[in-house]
Amino acid sequence: MAQTIALVDDDRNILTSVSMALEAEGFEVRTYADGDEAYRGLSTRSVDLAILDIKMPRMDGMELLQRLRQKSAMPVIFLTSKDDEVDELLGLRMGADDYIKKPFSQRLLIERIRALLRREALAQGTEEAAADPNAVVQRGDLVLDSNRHACAWGGRPIELTVTEFLLVKALAVRPGHVKSRDQLMDAAYGEHIYVDDRTIDSHIKRIRKKFKAVDERFSQIETLYGVGYRYKEA
Repeated sequence: MAQTIALVDDDRNILTSVSMALEAEGFEVRTYADGDEAYRGLSTRSVDLAILDIKMPRMDGMELLQRLRQKSAMPVIFLTSKDDEVDELLGLRMGADDYIKKPFSQRLLIERIRALLRREALAQGTEEAAADPNAVVQRGDLVLDSNRHACAWGGRPIELTVTEFLLVKALAVRPGHVKSRDQLMDAAYGEHIYVDDRTIDSHIKRIRKKFKAVDERFSQIETLYGVGYRYKEA
């Protein structure tokens, strides 16, 4: 069955050209011209991934993402204008999985979509993952179950996006070992997708915030300035 993409942008040219490109790749596409229309549509019919423009009338992409994150951890890609660096970082802190700047290559966007959907399938558990004895990672109070895309700390569930889940897992599988930002990029985005260091830093900040909301004493993810991050040994 074809995977479904929601494309939300007030630019009709983008809606038309990008939806045609995605449909040519075998995706089913639902288009929305503003955030309010998209929220109403996505509240009744879920999708596999959403692409959101940040600046839109009626409800911008930031507010739409915030509302969607209350109900869903589906992968989200932000479309940003060239100078929206602040918006990019804010969007990542709010739970977006990736962003791409306008004007953009449709081929690059499709590669990002496929990378996120592959990670979503992996995190939710494929047949291969289900047969993997390492599918569940437990480190003290932390439990990560790749089959169910489930994370818990001290028995309390923590909702993580696909990217956040993969970053936590990359750190937790080898406590005490330092992971550089490049290594974390590869773990979360794959070798052929480039994001800058600030993207990883923003994800780590959001991950810490989620864990501290459950346990304010959480300090397992350590920063080694100029080097990277590590998961503290018990």
